[in-house]
Amino acid sequence: MTSTPIPAPLRNPSWLPKLLLVGYLLLFTALAFTPYSRATWVVENLPIVLIVVALVVLYRRGVQFSNTSYLLMSVLLYMHTIGGYYTFERVPFDWFNDFFGFKRNMYDRVAHFSVGFYAYPLIEYTDARGLIRSRFLSYLLPLCVIGTVAMSYEIIEWVYAATAGGASGAEFLGSQGDIWDAQKDMLADTSGAVAALLLYAVTNKRQRTDG
Repeated sequence: MTSTPIPAPLRNPSWLPKLLLVGYLLLFTALAFTPYSRATWVVENLPIVLIVVALVVLYRRGVQFSNTSYLLMSVLLYMHTIGGYYTFERVPFDWFNDFFGFKRNMYDRVAHFSVGFYAYPLIEYTDARGLIRSRFLSYLLPLCVIGTVAMSYEIIEWVYAATAGGASGAEFLGSQGDIWDAQKDMLADTSGAVAALLLYAVTNKRQRTDG
């Protein structure tokens, strides 16, 4: 059985993905020492490490995305790693909160917004392989995937918070006293997906026009 060749649009010989990986590894190593809460650091970094490993494995197997995709995906990796070190509600983010007049630390909400950026590589992948003929469905699928991931992660947070209890559970949940925090986080995730898909629509249109 011969393997199916990866379409050309998914091959990326650029140095940028490797540079972003090195930057992540340096950040992870630097922030692995003396985090605010070791238990919170572990549970916050675990899913990010799994994402990084998955991207590296895919890259080595020839499934490589555009530089734009890697830049967008790295935002969550970097922000989440920083959030795991401080715990999200304690990340120094006053400049942003004060500028918009927020009374709570919105770092976690911005990080949730960056989760939606993964809609960009998802649609890029399905387009490159021609997996979905309907243009409407090609945009709907990544949005639904991000929405499902957002919902699932909120359930995981709730289960961990209920199981671990105490300060560690509260820090991982990161609701900061907002009873609608989970719903707002999911809205941020899907809003980020909408933004990423709009960006893809614009850049994809340009590429087709230039071509």
